[in-house]
Amino acid sequence: MKFNYKLQRLCGAYYGNPSTTDTFGGNGQGNGSNLLYTSNGNTLISSVSNRIQVLDLKSNTVRTLPLEARSNIKCMAMSPNDTLLLVVDVNSYAMIINFVRGVVLHRFKFKRKVRYASFSPCGQYIAVTHGKHVQVWFAPNHLRKEFSPLVLHRTYTGQSSDVTRIEWSSDSSVIMACSRDCTARIWTLHTTRDFIPVTLSGHKTQIIGAYFGYDEKNRINSAFTISEDGALVTWNAKVESFEQQPKEDIDLPPSNEFEAQVDDAVDFFSGGANRIKVDFANDDLTQGHHLVEIRWVYGVRHYFNQQGAKVVVTSYNQSSKLLAIGFSSGVFGIYEMPSVSNIHTLSVGSGQLISSCILNSTGEWLALGCPTSQQLLVWEWRSETYILKQRGHAYGMRCMAYSPDGVVVCTGGEDGKIKLWNATSGFCYVTFEQSHQAPVTAVCFANSSVVLTASLDGTVRAHDLHRYRTFKTLTTPTPVQFLSLAVDPSGEIVTAGSMDPFHIYSWNLQTGKLLDVLTGHSGPVCNIAYQQSGGTLASASWDGTVKLWDLYKGDIPTESLQHSSDVVCVACRPDGKEICSGMINGVLSFWDVENAKLKYEIDGRRDITGGRKMNDRMTANNNAASRYFTSVCYSADGSCILAGGNSKYVCIYEVSQQMLLKKFQVTFNRSLDGVLDQLNSKNMTDFGPMDDHADSGDETNYNKIHLPGAKRGDDGSRSGKVEVLTMQVGFSSTGREWATVSGEGLHVYSLDEDMIFDPISLTESVTPDAVMNKLEIGEYGLALRMALHLNEFKLVRRVLENTPFASIPLVVRSIGPEQLERLLQFLGKIMDGSPHVEFYLEWCLELLNSHGIHMDKYRGQFMRAFRSVHKSVQTKHDELKTICNENRYNLDFIEDQARLVTTTTAVKANGMSDE
Repeated sequence: MKFNYKLQRLCGAYYGNPSTTDTFGGNGQGNGSNLLYTSNGNTLISSVSNRIQVLDLKSNTVRTLPLEARSNIKCMAMSPNDTLLLVVDVNSYAMIINFVRGVVLHRFKFKRKVRYASFSPCGQYIAVTHGKHVQVWFAPNHLRKEFSPLVLHRTYTGQSSDVTRIEWSSDSSVIMACSRDCTARIWTLHTTRDFIPVTLSGHKTQIIGAYFGYDEKNRINSAFTISEDGALVTWNAKVESFEQQPKEDIDLPPSNEFEAQVDDAVDFFSGGANRIKVDFANDDLTQGHHLVEIRWVYGVRHYFNQQGAKVVVTSYNQSSKLLAIGFSSGVFGIYEMPSVSNIHTLSVGSGQLISSCILNSTGEWLALGCPTSQQLLVWEWRSETYILKQRGHAYGMRCMAYSPDGVVVCTGGEDGKIKLWNATSGFCYVTFEQSHQAPVTAVCFANSSVVLTASLDGTVRAHDLHRYRTFKTLTTPTPVQFLSLAVDPSGEIVTAGSMDPFHIYSWNLQTGKLLDVLTGHSGPVCNIAYQQSGGTLASASWDGTVKLWDLYKGDIPTESLQHSSDVVCVACRPDGKEICSGMINGVLSFWDVENAKLKYEIDGRRDITGGRKMNDRMTANNNAASRYFTSVCYSADGSCILAGGNSKYVCIYEVSQQMLLKKFQVTFNRSLDGVLDQLNSKNMTDFGPMDDHADSGDETNYNKIHLPGAKRGDDGSRSGKVEVLTMQVGFSSTGREWATVSGEGLHVYSLDEDMIFDPISLTESVTPDAVMNKLEIGEYGLALRMALHLNEFKLVRRVLENTPFASIPLVVRSIGPEQLERLLQFLGKIMDGSPHVEFYLEWCLELLNSHGIHMDKYRGQFMRAFRSVHKSVQTKHDELKTICNENRYNLDFIEDQARLVTTTTAVKANGMSDE
């Protein structure tokens, strides 16, 4: 089993900062960053806390870049050729990323707060807001690393408050910046003779957006600014002629000498290399030079009347002349410029502030981001349809479960909602809104089409994944709060453990009748699990015991396994011969089910310990509130176990050797609490760490006491940090990926897709050229065996697709048992993106016919690979089913036409024979 798992995607949150509780707090870390489109307009880039999501709107897939910022991301900027991505976090730490490869090229820090950044249209400069100033830097080279990647070109000043937004002219020669002092200021990129920076002041509140207007010759002839109070002011650029007044009292040098001195001065300040000789008769001059004789005149004022709602964000598309406005009430509007006529107005939800909006290059798709609900929308205004609509769980996720075929991931949240995620694309396709009235505590699958959920509202509900409805609600005679849930291997008996009283309830899923109430625990039943090979139920409780129940023989427990501390989690090995239990002292215990004896223990306290919270008086190693595992899960073959808990780490252990194989840190986001192992010494005092909010004057905020079991902190606090936790972990049935639930969402880790060289049974004659030679002479079986020895994906795929359809049975029979698992893994991987459905289905059918008995005999060895193939086949089946259902009437019409042609041909043939 390989363990080179990498984070593939972060589901459950596609916009905003779910790791911050103060969405509109004073530190400004709750708002999401801006959204970006690529140059073709088919890919959307969004930030989620300190990670970057890349959403392909054509293929409907999402991926997470394999990098992290230090803290929550504040703003992003993309180069015009889609090669460089600039990311700045809330603490002004920046990264320059090679977007194509997903590699960080440079890291640095700005000295002042950065609110907005933008690449110039030519791609040679980067403009950033730097407090009250605007800094323009030379863009670095994306092909190589440099010692000093950013070189400052110039700092532009003149505004009395923080700059909020920057706008470039189309030829990158003019910059316009908006400020909180209710003004917009215009500069030229390079020093231009006779040009004086212009300040546009005509608003009562801060300016949110400012854009240029152009004439037929691509010259700037207007500008319009939008303020927070919903006012849009149009500014017209008029040519102003200056009369030359003779000045007899000043002794001026000759004109030629005076112009030479001016040119030398301009060369001195601009560097000489970028200066263009001013000649207003020449049409090749930049837009900055045409602004020299321009006088800006106050034009027309428009108002966006939205019942007192404030303008939060704007976006303008120059090619289509469309202006998009987002309001604080959740309403967004699309207007045609320069007439400011309303084309479309829609609300994304009551009270949902729109913090980011952007139009793609063609102006057809409008992307909207709402940080309060972690909602991301892509709206096509012409057809009035959603291209994309994704929304996460409010207040975070709490539990998750993989479907038996590994195609679907079900999550339950603190908001009482149930969401289904496609494991391949990463998108949510179903949400059960009114499922529960309280947080969902447990989720499990009865089969591939039925999912069960338990909640603190005292109900267990069954949901149909074909009709997308709740078809059964299971309750108890007296109201209880459920903490755990499990279903037997047959999918008929549902059991749930409660908090108080400490009982286990079992129902018949088909009839909904309460079958039995199991008693015996003296503490809350926090976790239960079934053996896959029988009807034995294992229940873990805070009373320090794990009880084994045989549901078919009565309510008397067969055994009670005593532990030294409270038990918080339990898991059964797939073969049912071993169970694993986790205690609050960080120890994992492994028990033999048949003999009810302890086999061995793994002390994971040192493995899971890490992270010091802001109010901790001591280091993480000496903290009395020790870390421990709250969720465990066996791998498909039962050789390894995955464990996660109230820590930033998730550990994988080898069971037989009691050895830590690998440890994953789910996040490095410093906006979370408990990420750093050592705190900054400047915040340390004689009484312990100094709180971030100690200077506010409220003594109750300093080292405030948290309630036991509360993970969100004091609800009365104005702001705070969320602690990093992993509530639940789970392996996919294919074994190629696993997932964990944290405060940021659903982290999905999958095996690295890079080629892995396997030198088993290799000789000097086994080379890629030899494989191709065997293909040319028709020895397909030998070519496939040699390609499997080389273990190169592209080579194996080429051999499979070059094998004739009629030769597949013979080639499959030539494969030995030692290469069978490897061939199954390649088939499962190739089928995901291959259009040759029938061809690869024939491979799967022949494998079952020829080697089905061997795979059934050693099912533990082939389970992971077989489930991977089954997942690919199931995905293809669902895709074809959808296409056939949508084209049912077309297929019936084609069938009728074919039948009619056949009948007509037969009639004509009979007529000719009669003649």
